[in-house]
Amino acid sequence: MATTLPRIQVTQTPELAAGLELAAKEWPGASRSELVARLAESGIEALAARRAARRAARRKVLEETRGTYADAYPPGYLEELRKDWPE
Repeated sequence: MATTLPRIQVTQTPELAAGLELAAKEWPGASRSELVARLAESGIEALAARRAARRAARRKVLEETRGTYADAYPPGYLEELRKDWPE
């Protein structure tokens, strides 16, 4: 199919061959290039979901620990510390 978009070559490793075989069962009748594109799109969705889950987990920990160490540093601690910093 003609396109103005850039194309890439992909070496069919054993892992990719297994992925293509699985993809062919998921999307029967799709061409091999379409299967590669769909696998890439599925991978993008999976990566985005994992990143979102990690971000949510970090935020949860931050929320759970917010204010926990409020008494660890006295008022004016940062200002006092910064007095020793060079300008």
